[in-house]
Parts: sequence; structure tokens; C-alpha cells
Amino acid sequence: MKILPGLAACLCCVVACASDWTAFRGGAGDGHSAAKNLPSEWSQEKNIAWKIELPGAANGSPIIAGDRVLLTSATDKGTTRTLHCFSAADGSEQWKADVTYDREMPTHKTNLYGGTTPASDGKVVVVWHGSAGLYCYDLNGKQLWGRELGEFRHQWGYGTSPVIAGDRVILHSGPGRSIWVGAFRLSDGQPLWKQEEPVENDGETNDDGKYMGSWSTPVLVKTNAGTLAVCSLSTRVLAYDVKDGTIAWTCDGLRGERGDLAYTSPVIAGNVCICMGGYQGPAIGFPMTGKGNITQNRLWRVDRGNPQRIGSGVVVEGLIYMANAGPGTLECIDPNDGSQKWETRGTGNYWSSVVYADGKLFATDQNGTTTVFQPNGEQFEKIAVNSLNDPGNSTIAVADGAIYLRTFKRLYRISTP
Repeated sequence: MKILPGLAACLCCVVACASDWTAFRGGAGDGHSAAKNLPSEWSQEKNIAWKIELPGAANGSPIIAGDRVLLTSATDKGTTRTLHCFSAADGSEQWKADVTYDREMPTHKTNLYGGTTPASDGKVVVVWHGSAGLYCYDLNGKQLWGRELGEFRHQWGYGTSPVIAGDRVILHSGPGRSIWVGAFRLSDGQPLWKQEEPVENDGETNDDGKYMGSWSTPVLVKTNAGTLAVCSLSTRVLAYDVKDGTIAWTCDGLRGERGDLAYTSPVIAGNVCICMGGYQGPAIGFPMTGKGNITQNRLWRVDRGNPQRIGSGVVVEGLIYMANAGPGTLECIDPNDGSQKWETRGTGNYWSSVVYADGKLFATDQNGTTTVFQPNGEQFEKIAVNSLNDPGNSTIAVADGAIYLRTFKRLYRISTP
């Protein structure tokens, strides 16, 4: 992989143990897992260790902390929001924690309430319920603290996820009128810093009347100067020092012709940051060097002909592998210049993020069909296509020789006998 000179950077990994999957897109937020002996093939009749019914549909993804599977759901039109804990061994419910909110908030019919993914450090678990607040529990379900952060209103709902960085929780509050990235002390929820982002118009449409909003979950990047939380907001990418919230740098380029939208998390390839706009918006790549506005350092920007991108990509051996929402394609991209190495039609549209584990790539479409394929920069190399015929929008979690797949109705543990 080509690495540009300058500030060295690598993903910061905060995990309970090497095989756990403790946050959205894994403990390092990069879609990688060290798990081995994962099945490549499954169906409703094959390699299903267990499956359980869930009380409420949601887009939030499961995480794994030790012998526990944790995920969110919502009922009563979103006025009851729940964090569930299940046994990884047999799927039995260990506990649940409900939070109520007295108003039905707007959302898009495709973005169900409970769209956030919890995060754990192996001792506690943190969950953000949007307007219902930010909460922390021990792994036996005891609430340690809760903090109401105000009302977060957007016509398409919420969906960002918290990230644990050592002794603090990093949260992106968007989308809506109140947009900020902030840090809270993990031990008691005390606010440590907050950086507000300027918002045009009402936060739902920009000054030109086009849609705007970001649902991007921050990614932690360790540099020789400290750890940064890098996040795609509506029009630009920002890097916050997790210690005090200082903005290390910004890079413009996500504003698109159809609106200012971001769904994916940043993808880091060496010291190159790749960010992708939503609603067929632009994609950019730039080295994470310099201070202040570093837009002039941008390596490339592709602003036309892009697919709808909701799920995040994964970097393997210097190349990015993406699964797109519309049209439903799988593609391989060179992060150094944004060029497409190959593209193929998938099995459907993808809202989930691509996962790399056991030497294989996994992409699950909205129908619950997972394509397993080989990392290959020359051509698409299929391993298997596995259909559950059980729709959902979540990203799989991978740990300890098993795949955990959440649909609108069920949670599955997929593993070989």
C-alpha cells in the first residue's frame, strides 16, 4: 500500500479482549476482526447455532463483550427505547434496560427507532438513545449513570453510535439543529468538552433548500501527537483531540449537488483518510497532515457518478471494499486516487458495513443475504452467497468463531457445529 510521508497514523484499538466486537464496526471501528474458524456458508437450516425473536425492529447493530451480546430496540412508536443483553452461548436474555421518552419523534420509515449501536470496554456498556439520553450500565444491567442531552430532531431520525476512548465516551450528536461532537467521563458521565458545528437553516435542509445531516460515527485515530476522533459531518471532515476537544484539522469537500449528507464513517488507509457523502454525494481522500483547514492537501475528490453510500467500507491490503445502497453494488477502490478497481452487482441494496474476518469479506444486504468474498484487487472473487430471507439493515458482529446477525425480527448466532 502506498503510504504518504508525514504524520504517522493508525487506528486506535480499544477492546475487551482480542476476539470481542465491542462497538460499531468492531473495537477499532475499522470493520476488522481477529476471529478465526468462521463459517462461509449458512442458511435457515445450516450452521445456525441459535436464533431468537426480538421485541422491536431496529437498525442498530449487535456488539459482543465477553459472553454477552448487546443491542438496542424500540417499541411504542419509539417512546420506549431498550438496551438488551443476551447470552452468546444460547441466546437467552440476561437483562434489559428500558428508557422512556414522552414524545414521538420524527424519523424516516426506513430508519427505525433504535438505530444506534452500543459500545463497551469489557466492564461497562454505553448506549445513546437520541433524545432519550446517554446511559451507562455494568454488564449485569445495573445503571451507573444517565444523562439527558436535549432534544435531537430530524425528519430522518438518529443513528450515530458512541465510541469509548480510554476513560471517556466520544459522541456525535447529529443530525438536526443541535450538532456537536463531545466527550463524557466514562466513570460518571460528566461532560468533559463539546465542540458545536455551525448549522445552516433548520438542520434538515441547507440554505439552498437541499437535504442535510450526518449520521456518521467517529473513528479513533492514534497519532504521534495523541488520539483524534475523526468524524464526517455534513459538509466537512473534522478531527478532534479526544483529550480536550481541540480541533486538530478540518477538510472540506462533502457538500454535494443533491445535498449535504454523510452516513458512512471515515475509512483510514495508512495516513490517508477517505470519507464519502450520502445521496450520491462526493467522496474525498486526503493525508491527515497539517493543522487547521487542510483542504489544499486533498489527494482526490470524486463528485459525480457515485452510488448511494450508507454502510462503511473496510481496508484490506491497501484497498477499500464497499457495499452500496443504490444501486446495490460491491466495489473495490484505490484509496490513493479514488479510482475504482472493479465493481459488480450485489444481491440487493446494502445498508450494512463490510466486515473483514478470517481472511474473508462479508456484506449483508437488506434482505438478509450475506455475500462472502475474497479480498482481491483485480476482480470480484465470490466464496458464497447465504440467504436467510429475513430483512434487516444491521452490520454483523464477529467474535469467538461466530457471526451474530441482527434482522428486524431476529438475532442469529451463525457458527459451525
